[in-house]
Amino acid sequence: MGKKDSTFDKPLAQNKKASHDYFIEDTFEAGMVLTGTEIKSLRGGRANMGDAFATIRNGEIFLHNMHISPFEQGNRHNPTDPTRARKLLMHKVQINKLYGLSRQEGYTIVPLKVYTRNGYAKCLIGLGRGKKNYDKRDVAAKKDAQREIQRALKEKQKVSY
Repeated sequence: MGKKDSTFDKPLAQNKKASHDYFIEDTFEAGMVLTGTEIKSLRGGRANMGDAFATIRNGEIFLHNMHISPFEQGNRHNPTDPTRARKLLMHKVQINKLYGLSRQEGYTIVPLKVYTRNGYAKCLIGLGRGKKNYDKRDVAAKKDAQREIQRALKEKQKVSY
């Protein structure tokens, strides 16, 4: 048997608050510049994206406040600041497009998840528009209604057998 071709692995870190706080309108994939043993910590599941955000400065995009814990068996190349700004790698055209879209009122660049593809760490970032409290309530009400519909269909299927 040959080795299976898996270009996507499971997500190493996810920003679960992003879909709750933002309407994600567009997504982009970016490579991550990591130093020392950060990739080992990521693969070990020792990352937190809860308060992470991205900014564009001087035509480069950076990821801020993503916490990657230091690797326990690390050496002198272990980064000392776990929440340092990490550079993201994207094409210049994509960065300019993202910059133009994010300059509109109410839009921001939100990191969604970190995963590996072909051995390289990638970050999925999205262009998000902030939700208001009434939007969050509407989404919750729709989820509850959908859950009730599914429950009723499941009960109906049980009865028909």
